Amino acid sequence: MKDRIMGSSQAPKKKPLQVPVKPVYRSNDVTIPDGFLTSDPVDARPITHRLINFKDSVLPEYESCYAAVLDNVLSPSECAQLIRLAESSVMDEDKIDGSPWRTALVNVGGGYEVEIPDYRKSDRIIWDNQEIVDRLWARMAVLPEIQGKLSSLPGLTPDPSVESVEYPFYRVNKRLRFLKYTPGQFFRPHCDGPYGERTPEGHVVETYMTVHLYLNDSQQVAGPGVDLVGGATSFLSRDNSRRLDVDPKAGRVLIFQHARLRHCGDDVKAGTKYTVRTDIMYKILSNDGLSPSGDM
Repeated sequence: MKDRIMGSSQAPKKKPLQVPVKPVYRSNDVTIPDGFLTSDPVDARPITHRLINFKDSVLPEYESCYAAVLDNVLSPSECAQLIRLAESSVMDEDKIDGSPWRTALVNVGGGYEVEIPDYRKSDRIIWDNQEIVDRLWARMAVLPEIQGKLSSLPGLTPDPSVESVEYPFYRVNKRLRFLKYTPGQFFRPHCDGPYGERTPEGHVVETYMTVHLYLNDSQQVAGPGVDLVGGATSFLSRDNSRRLDVDPKAGRVLIFQHARLRHCGDDVKAGTKYTVRTDIMYKILSNDGLSPSGDM
């Protein structure tokens, strides 16, 4: 994945980049319990859906953009279990001082990543698991608002002038990026960037939607009985003067388009924030059912 650092009058100055690295992500084989995300645990609650109405918000310039909040997609017990599964996926030789969490890097293209601590500061686990993301999508797709809206990209075509191209849903990206933020950690303003590949049949597929799952509660939504303070995902105006916050809540999913929606991961003030991010992938098809020609 590649994130874009967006220009702003208040953007932090960047320190010289460290030497980029080309990481290879690998993991243990982890047995996923048959009932995990396929049956309802005792602490499950009905899933709710709320479309973010940018038109009537402090960010009306995003009126045409898509973002939605789903609550109770996972129960608190499922969130805790998912963190444990992710931690168990890390090989012993990849741990640092016995911890499965490593510094989150920034994608700079060509498969290279680099640490930029004044832009992105957190720890993460990378785990490729198609089974988990398929179960997560099945849990969300029972909602007609999700199945109907995200089965294709109506109104969200990257190039609206190209009417002969369609963008049907392909799958959710198998790459799960688990993130752990402790006090003073953050992700500065950016837009999420697309990732593309070809299917075995030769179709071009690309990500256009971010799926962000929060794995624990914050005081902003749960009150003083929890440790986490701060850590909202904040949609921002170009000059950072206006913002719309989505606060962490265990089992909450924030889905939003990559393009145009400038956002940040707010500073964590107390406690620890756990989230996991993936993306929705779409085929790029011309009306004859073939992918447009060209290199990825």
